[in-house]
Amino acid sequence: AIILVHWLLTVWGCMNYMLPISYAWGNFSVLAVGIWAIVQRDSLDAITMFLTGLLLTVLTDVIHISIFYPSHDYLSDAKRFSIGMAIFSLLLKPVSCYLVYRMYRERGGE
Repeated sequence: AIILVHWLLTVWGCMNYMLPISYAWGNFSVLAVGIWAIVQRDSLDAITMFLTGLLLTVLTDVIHISIFYPSHDYLSDAKRFSIGMAIFSLLLKPVSCYLVYRMYRERGGE
């Protein structure tokens, strides 16, 4: 569910080409590692990389959104929706990090 929600929010965040391609690459590559963590249920490395990637995308998302946020004059409804979904994804990431950390602990991480 974590991967599906963040995938959908990232797709919606990239809808308007307002954020650079590095936003999409960063988020989609972390989601690919998340799929690996789902497939390899006994792998501690996969879940560690997924958690680390989520934490790093929190930082990069803050940077992307703060640098590329347009001025008020250039905001159409579609751009507002797109940037809103990117911000919503950013706000959900700490919750996702907590849930992934719990999965890490269940797999034997310390």
